[in-house]
Amino acid sequence: MSLPPILISPSVLDSDLSRLSEEVGRIESADLVHLDVMDNHFVPNLTFGLPVVQRLLEHTSMRADVHLMIENPDTWATAYAEAGAASVTFHAEASRAPVKLARELRERGARAAVALRPATPVEPYLDLLPELDMILVMTVEPGFGGQSFIDGVLPKIARTRAAIDALGADIWIQVDGGVSRQTIGRAADAGANVFVAGSAVYRADDPAAEIATLRELATASWTR
Repeated sequence: MSLPPILISPSVLDSDLSRLSEEVGRIESADLVHLDVMDNHFVPNLTFGLPVVQRLLEHTSMRADVHLMIENPDTWATAYAEAGAASVTFHAEASRAPVKLARELRERGARAAVALRPATPVEPYLDLLPELDMILVMTVEPGFGGQSFIDGVLPKIARTRAAIDALGADIWIQVDGGVSRQTIGRAADAGANVFVAGSAVYRADDPAAEIATLRELATASWTR
């Protein structure tokens, strides 16, 4: 089986949101731009919503990796796909009909992904893998950037990778939270291939160089 692509998806959560389009321009060497949509209900933080994402996608050629940390994604998620998001992730804990929603996202041209909080087990969703293009395993509690990576989630990543490999499917595993030079290798070794790095990239003196370093470290752990 061929290895999945190693992708770096910096989160704009740690950027200057008052200059969002310019801040996205600082990470053009990345594979995706990670957009955290928070509603102050599902998580205790508020960022931006559909109108901001729509306008941003009109001003960037980067592929958008939209992460919905919102209540009722069944109602709102498809609009982000229609706006041009390359990937739309909704939380398993919030969706009432995850298979239906995943199918609707695919019908609108987006990769369909489900996110799991650190304490949410992956096993109930393994039978649904053929309906998904990606699983996001949160490595912090969702809601705020700059948190410390939770190593206790690594076995869940490994179990998810084993199930995907057994299925022989092209399904990505994304990790989000505390991803840095110190942690990305462990996440890749466990089986993740898509890495959301916010503060590690945006607080670096040279974001492009940091993206390259993170990609190299993840690739080394995959191909050791």
